[in-house]
Amino acid sequence: MTRIGQVGLGQWGKNLARNFDQLADLVWLCDVDDECRAQAAQSYPAAQVTSSFDDLLADDSVEAVVVATPVPTHYELARRALAAGKHVFVEKPPAMRGAEIEELCELAEERDLVLMPGHLLLYHPGVQKLKEIVDSGELGEVLYVYGNRQNLGTFRTNENALWSLGVHDLSVLLYLIEEEPIEVRAHGNAFLSKGVEDVVFCYLRFPSGKMAHMHLSWLDPHKIRRITVVGNERMAVFDDMERERKITVYDNWRTRTGDIYSPTVDATEPLRRECEHFLRLVAGEGAPHKAARDAILVVRALDQLQASLETVTA
Repeated sequence: MTRIGQVGLGQWGKNLARNFDQLADLVWLCDVDDECRAQAAQSYPAAQVTSSFDDLLADDSVEAVVVATPVPTHYELARRALAAGKHVFVEKPPAMRGAEIEELCELAEERDLVLMPGHLLLYHPGVQKLKEIVDSGELGEVLYVYGNRQNLGTFRTNENALWSLGVHDLSVLLYLIEEEPIEVRAHGNAFLSKGVEDVVFCYLRFPSGKMAHMHLSWLDPHKIRRITVVGNERMAVFDDMERERKITVYDNWRTRTGDIYSPTVDATEPLRRECEHFLRLVAGEGAPHKAARDAILVVRALDQLQASLETVTA
């Protein structure tokens, strides 16, 4: 079994640790927070627990490192792990600058290591079904795609709504459209914490003429997790808040007549699928560098959107 060390044991890190403990050999757990380390030691008594990332990297038996720390730390920790010869699974986004993710990709490829960003929604059976519908041509020519990711809280101070929420939907938009945007714009405001935008609106235009937009907010009375694809023949909606109807296809959008149907969607946990994929890549199955290369487009677009946001709000 793959020997794994994980850094970051917060709310999402606990979910990753649970899955990797079941799928691999979780041998190191690292966090700077005393309480997180104490809980980890109790939950995983066979693992070594430390506050020092260097301890984890110094263990030559560790084959792969999982990075689940705050976003601003991802690039540096992933870089250090790759430099130490470890495969890396790093939570989204793996970096905050286009040049940084390109550097990580080059380092991984030079050392023949796997670098896999945690774009969880790409492993969601509902998103995969939506991709299948788009690629089949059932919707006709895709005209535009938009994402809504809103709820009340959790409010963050080290990353804005674009980097915390937008990376989810952006990864899906680019996965569906399969183009790099040629124009991006973002507008937002920091209503609660100075310098940390809690409401952001994004617009993207692609070489084919397709366009996309995202509404991202922590200040909304409704919890919404929805991606809509509009084609010239049909429309499809992925709604992660729906228990049964994750995907809905609307037969004729011109007259609002026609049939509506919801295809069956597998109920497998997306995070389990994601962790399994990483371990398969480490084992030599599949394309080891594709996920990281795809992430370059996501980070590059985020970087450009952030620059636009800063220009507009300056």
